[in-house]
Amino acid sequence: MKVVNPKETPRAYAFEMWMNAPMPMVTFFKTLNVSRLVKISRRKKMKFNMLMCYCIGKAASGIKEFYLLPVGKKLIQYDRIAVNTIVANKEGEVSSCDIPFTDDLSLFKNSYMQLTKQVSESCINHDLTESMVIGTSALAQYEIDGAVGMYSGIFNNPFLIWGKYKRHLLKTTLTVSFQFHHTQMDGAHASRFLDQVQKEIDNMSM
Repeated sequence: MKVVNPKETPRAYAFEMWMNAPMPMVTFFKTLNVSRLVKISRRKKMKFNMLMCYCIGKAASGIKEFYLLPVGKKLIQYDRIAVNTIVANKEGEVSSCDIPFTDDLSLFKNSYMQLTKQVSESCINHDLTESMVIGTSALAQYEIDGAVGMYSGIFNNPFLIWGKYKRHLLKTTLTVSFQFHHTQMDGAHASRFLDQVQKEIDNMSM
């Protein structure tokens, strides 16, 4: 990671326009067809949440805007991405766990299982400060129609939230919310990302 001059990046105008905005975050909602992930989760005994995190990381890794993030008053360029998940710990509370993204699903799964278990048992967050982290929060036991993340003014990272997937006659769907800082990307980039998440789901090997 390194500090870059915003004027020397494609985000120069957005940095000038949105860095001092009182509410620079934008939230999109999209309903995904997750039928394929549900089948893979059952057949291969893989966690559905892990598969979602993998598809999110895979989709983001091909979009250059995800490697630039406003931190404080600076623009930081990263060379790698991680996906965060919220873990229920042994004390009945929640802890945060960053999982380094890799294209290799087997390696990602192993990291996910190892790190979430470590965080759950230790109750200590696992943070990857050298990576651009995409936050996620899965409220898998609850049926929600959407959620807007809180803007703390401290963390500007992109963030996705979803609840329980919904079964229909011919497919299973999942509504996700995607919050992002307008300095990092525009609506077209966010829309392309969400479309790519669906493509990664559809292309997942059975």
